[in-house]
Amino acid sequence: MKTLSNLGYGALILAVASALSPAEAYAQGRFDNVEVVAHHVAGSVYYLAGQGGNIGVSVGEDGIVMIDDQFAPLTDKIVAAIRGISNAEIRFLINTHVHGDHTGGNENLGRMGVLILARDEVRVRLAAQSPEDALPVLTYSDAITIHLNGGEVHAAPLTPAHTDGDSYIHFRDDDVIHAGDVFRTTGYPYIDTANGGTLWGTIDALATLIGLAGPNTLIVPGHGNPSTREDVMEFRDMVLTVKDRVAALVAGGASYDEVVAARPTAEWDAGLDDPGRFLTAVYAELAGTD
Repeated sequence: MKTLSNLGYGALILAVASALSPAEAYAQGRFDNVEVVAHHVAGSVYYLAGQGGNIGVSVGEDGIVMIDDQFAPLTDKIVAAIRGISNAEIRFLINTHVHGDHTGGNENLGRMGVLILARDEVRVRLAAQSPEDALPVLTYSDAITIHLNGGEVHAAPLTPAHTDGDSYIHFRDDDVIHAGDVFRTTGYPYIDTANGGTLWGTIDALATLIGLAGPNTLIVPGHGNPSTREDVMEFRDMVLTVKDRVAALVAGGASYDEVVAARPTAEWDAGLDDPGRFLTAVYAELAGTD
């Protein structure tokens, strides 16, 4: 029988690949060509773009605070991108919510000794699907502040919006807010009702973000490019307009298919992704079908 010592490296890779299901092979290969790129936001704050949610990074001599961590196969690339900014210890990781494109690297980072923080609800949901090393070690139900590098990193829980475990992370001294997936510039709101998200909570959370931000605040969305308070206001106004249009259709007895056919999102469809998921959640909540 061949052993690892006498099996050629190429043959070993072929043997492993052939043992994988097509789905597993795709899952491993889909990240091979992903580049993780660091972008400076303001002061000591950067964000990393790769595949998945934007990663926030605050650097300084006392250590590094990360916000979210994309997918597990990208951890080495993510750490390398951070090392291009700073060689300080990665001390804290805050999850903005439960989704795998924001928490997939938890297990890897947890095993590296990084302290993971999140809402209570995030740990509960992760515990149902993840190993112990991937779970937040410190959870919170009220706002908390990390005092590091002479500044404050403030994590504030929200009403159920994108999910029931959302938080905004406010780098107060640098005037930067990481908004998680409550705000995104690439598409309509994703109201994940299966994980506790709500339309009314989304509207409330966007109002909270507008209230937290000042005229010069930079806002890192869960997906997309850094934005301003005015950008969030436009996004919030779009949500309110669509909500009002769907509510009027529902009041008139329209079915879901009739709501879709009326195209209540028409003027924004060219710049945002498929509105179907958004309209499904809006209709379900307004029509009481969820």
